[in-house]
Amino acid sequence: MIDPAINDILMENKEHFVIPASSVATVQADNSLTHAFLVLTKVRYSKIPVLGADDQFVGLLSMPMITETMLGLEQLSFAKLDELCVGDVMQKDVATIENPYATEEVLHLLVDNPFLPVVASTGEFTGIVTRREWMKTFNYLTHNIGKEYKLNRIEK
Repeated sequence: MIDPAINDILMENKEHFVIPASSVATVQADNSLTHAFLVLTKVRYSKIPVLGADDQFVGLLSMPMITETMLGLEQLSFAKLDELCVGDVMQKDVATIENPYATEEVLHLLVDNPFLPVVASTGEFTGIVTRREWMKTFNYLTHNIGKEYKLNRIEK
């Protein structure tokens, strides 16, 4: 369990943790893999959220998921990229969080994920929480906690 005082300090910047959906590159599940390939190439992200109808979060897509479909025995083939859609190759089993979220849950999930999709109870994609933003806050905390709080070691 996270110490309540530490949790309070971490949550002082909680509005900076969620990057809104309007600022996140996404693709639609029914987009062609050619389109998704171009989007991923342009934005240079490792993975991007995949949305279905009414901005419902349905999964994640990465460049390796696309390139895997292009691999032949002796050469790359771009032909399959027009035949398949994002929904055919995307990752569907994805850890997500709902806002408001529990600090401890987010920290555990960010150990293995560079970002977490934030999904409303209705399934609508509302943004992402990134490991980078949490690390910036943790860095601030470790450098400044002594300036704002008096810490005393408890002798055992």
